[in-house]
Amino acid sequence: MSGDISVQDLDKEQASAELRRLSALLSAANTAYHTHDAPEISDAEYDALKRRNADIEARFPTLVSPQSPTFQVGASPADGFQKIVHSVPMLSLGNAFDDEDVVGFDTSVRKFLGIPLDEALAYTAEPKIDGLSLALRYEDGALVHAATRGDGRVGENVTANARTITDIPDVLVGAPALLEVRGEVYMSHEDFEALNTRQAANSEKTFANPRNAAAGSLRQLDASITSSRPLRFFAYGWGSVSEPLAKTQKDAINRLNALGFSTNPLTSLCNSADELIGHYRSIESQRATLGYDIDGVVYKVNDLELQKRLGFRSTTPRWAIAHKFPAELAWTRLAAIDIQVGRTGALSPVARLHPVTVGGVVVSNATLHNEDYIAGKGASGSLIRDGKDIRLGDWVQVYRAGDVIPKVADVDLAKRPENAQPYVFPQICPECHSDAIREPGDAVRRCTGGIICPAQVVERLKHFVSRSAFDIEGLGAKQVEQFFLDGWIREPADIFLLEDRYSSGLQQLKNREGWGETSASKLFEGINEKRKIPLNRLIFALGIRHVGESGASLLARNYGTWTDFETAMTSARIEDGPEWETLLGIDGVGPVMATSLVTAFHQEAERASIDRLVGELEILPVMAADTGDSPVVGKTVVFTGTLEKMTRAEAKARAEALGAKVSGSVSSKTDFLVAGPGAGSKAKKAAELGIQTMDEDGWLAMIEGS
Repeated sequence: MSGDISVQDLDKEQASAELRRLSALLSAANTAYHTHDAPEISDAEYDALKRRNADIEARFPTLVSPQSPTFQVGASPADGFQKIVHSVPMLSLGNAFDDEDVVGFDTSVRKFLGIPLDEALAYTAEPKIDGLSLALRYEDGALVHAATRGDGRVGENVTANARTITDIPDVLVGAPALLEVRGEVYMSHEDFEALNTRQAANSEKTFANPRNAAAGSLRQLDASITSSRPLRFFAYGWGSVSEPLAKTQKDAINRLNALGFSTNPLTSLCNSADELIGHYRSIESQRATLGYDIDGVVYKVNDLELQKRLGFRSTTPRWAIAHKFPAELAWTRLAAIDIQVGRTGALSPVARLHPVTVGGVVVSNATLHNEDYIAGKGASGSLIRDGKDIRLGDWVQVYRAGDVIPKVADVDLAKRPENAQPYVFPQICPECHSDAIREPGDAVRRCTGGIICPAQVVERLKHFVSRSAFDIEGLGAKQVEQFFLDGWIREPADIFLLEDRYSSGLQQLKNREGWGETSASKLFEGINEKRKIPLNRLIFALGIRHVGESGASLLARNYGTWTDFETAMTSARIEDGPEWETLLGIDGVGPVMATSLVTAFHQEAERASIDRLVGELEILPVMAADTGDSPVVGKTVVFTGTLEKMTRAEAKARAEALGAKVSGSVSSKTDFLVAGPGAGSKAKKAAELGIQTMDEDGWLAMIEGS
């Protein structure tokens, strides 16, 4: 069995089988521990399995799957948990890691709202509790249900468990008819120690830290277990409400406190970035004596009307940010530097480290960014780490940026081996042996092999089936790699030909290791279900460099249909012609993205691959958002000159919310030009083309009430 073979003696096929075995064992252990609170193996056994899994992934990085135990925390909810759809998504927060990020946040908020830097702008600043997010829905003052954050849109129904927490009232007096209170379930240090003492005395599992203890306790199918655990709850916000709690964040929190919820006493009002940073320093100095875990400070714009104006990005609010405490540090030895090739051909160096615990997590890999970073150089040739380079055998300081991605922060030259040599970054792709070149101005060296480079092909196929792209049930990164190695798929179109190309495809697949008739049938069903795909997801799935998820949505909104998009990209010529100007005129599309798009559609092999894929699909046009009776749905608007009643960013966000397309240049396709004082060439061109032009007041009058 592969489990009896040392990691160094495994070949790739054995390693793949061993990772599947370890994944099953660790998944079962996680379920027993986190879901059933009944561990089946010892800590030492669990840690040994995890170490073996990490060592194999370090030796065979191409076998690392997004579903790897390395990336898993806890376990999926047990079957007994019902799901609750959040009426208002529980979004995450953007992060700030230093004072400069806080100043940048304040500046961006002011710029969006048009508030000068010398004018006071109130924020709340409160400790960021290191616990488990929970949403509590009250109707007519009675607690109806409680749900975990889950994926932000769907959470676990933990109502029975939440009712056992003394900080959570069953009934509210004087609350709005509908009120969804949001906050954090946590465990104090004192209660955590007492719980572990009791667990140990009863020969039961002890917990690694208060957060894990709180999360595991809340997610019990048996509410009596939760009831026996000393959980606490801080309220910090709200979701759906039938009427506003207050006009400001601070007053709303005070209202929640008056209704009977515990709110954090360290929440304070601040009127500038400097005051925010000052309060952060104050909370940081008290961190060790608070009696509960926090991992930063959250800043929120205080005025709720301003919060509404600022709105949201795709996954985070513009009006709030989490200022994280400095990442924890640790020193360890650099054992090797491996080069991984991504879907765009980028050669990414990865540090292989002697395992070390950083912030409660065992780290054995860290990013090294690029060849300049290894050499001790930053952007524009500036020095980092005082110019100290990184060499094999070095003693390096590791930190976890944002408590997620391990990075190398420093090198101890006093411990450098005498025979250590400067690292020579490869100029040949390790996967296909094509030249790896670095273009002027680019920090990354890239393989020129393109579609002949197996690493690029596999990574592009993995991207194609990723969650934000085609998201085919039963076809993840692991299956893509397996089918590629078997020669079953070489490009995206092959996925949709699998069943037809192999007349006995079901028979062939069901007899493979890890597959049965049911799983094979479900795979083909999943593939066929995704023959219908929205335009934005298709554009993103193509994996064109510089075109991310938001860029794909932007393009889809502006072109509407695949036919219009494909025709425009085919007709466009880089830096020449009307289609190029139209593409650049889309607000949010710059020369870099435009060049990448046009290049992709004019490369013979890539274009042929796209055409073969499209031939297998039904591409759904972009559906306009529910914009009511908006008079600007589908219209193209250009803003020029100085806007006096709203900022340019706010005007753009408002127009797009009403279904309009915002362009940066005037063309024959422009429907409206909104011209403020100082309008120049755009106003002149609009007049020449006979385009309707209005001032800011006229624009606001047009969209009033929409």
